[in-house]
Amino acid sequence: MTTVTRLEVLPDIPAVAEFVPGYEANGWYGIGAPKRTSTEIIRKLNDETNTVLADPKLRTRLLDIGNVPMSMTSAEFGEFIADEIKKWGKVIRTAGIKVE
Repeated sequence: MTTVTRLEVLPDIPAVAEFVPGYEANGWYGIGAPKRTSTEIIRKLNDETNTVLADPKLRTRLLDIGNVPMSMTSAEFGEFIADEIKKWGKVIRTAGIKVE
């Protein structure tokens, strides 16, 4: 498991972070919209997405297949993306990875 903590669905499998402090490499999915999409539409999409993610049946199914639903506001999602860019940018620079 490359998450910070063990997954509920696989509680006996340790997370890498248990052996390598600070290690985290998660895959994630999100819903985006074009830059000039109205605030009203963004709010509606966000509200509806979070409503669906709160459904117990869907939540259970997502957890069963190893996905952890993360409900958040659109502002929180923007911060999450910025943090991911910062984290992986540092990895790329440190490793000297270049576009070919």
